[in-house]
Amino acid sequence: MTPIRAVFFDLGKTLIYPKDIWQPVLLRSDKTLTEKLIANGVDVDPRTFPYEFIDRLNHYYADREGTLRETTTFRMLQHLLEEKGFRDVPAPTVRAALDAKYAITQSNWHLEADAHTALRALKLKGYQLALISNAGDDPDVQALLTTHQLNHFFSFIRSSAAAGYRKPHPHMFEEALKELGLFPEQCAMVGDTLEADIKGANALGIYSIWINRRVNQNTKTLVDIRPKAVIQELTELPKLLFEIS
Repeated sequence: MTPIRAVFFDLGKTLIYPKDIWQPVLLRSDKTLTEKLIANGVDVDPRTFPYEFIDRLNHYYADREGTLRETTTFRMLQHLLEEKGFRDVPAPTVRAALDAKYAITQSNWHLEADAHTALRALKLKGYQLALISNAGDDPDVQALLTTHQLNHFFSFIRSSAAAGYRKPHPHMFEEALKELGLFPEQCAMVGDTLEADIKGANALGIYSIWINRRVNQNTKTLVDIRPKAVIQELTELPKLLFEIS
């Protein structure tokens, strides 16, 4: 087998994990977004707007799973405001509202205990590291990486919000390959999502590694998308990569 020279990582439920269930966190975040809009002079209805935005996002999330296009939550919020008669809301006002929302959701993401140890070990062994994350807002991803002190491990970082396409679409994988100057068979992909991370890697001939400790038990029984390897802990990676090389 061709030696592995680079490892691509997913972010959510791979390097970081949610501590609490999402529904109340998300509702609180969208109420905070609404309050920020009102404070900045956008007179939306505080009783209904959080739920209207949630509904719009849910439709967006369903649509993007079919198209694999990432329009971004920024554009979704702009579109909703325009439809409700708030045209030409300044971009900094939209951004400030989203930053207020994501400050709430970011507090629910926690660093995996073995993340730094594993990434440091891989760097010491000479592997190049890249991060490719499905996410509707790039500043949110960048803030999470900064908060959890992950940025410096990676030679390449790309979110689907920045790329315009979501995994399993090949775009982000191909961007990483081009940036690192490597062929697919020289790389491995580590992620928790079979449909996005594993299917996307397999389609390009990248060695797929499924980390399933944060995956519900029903998902673990699927057999239609097969990873090349399965791990429970990130610290298993150095040994695994040595063995397959």
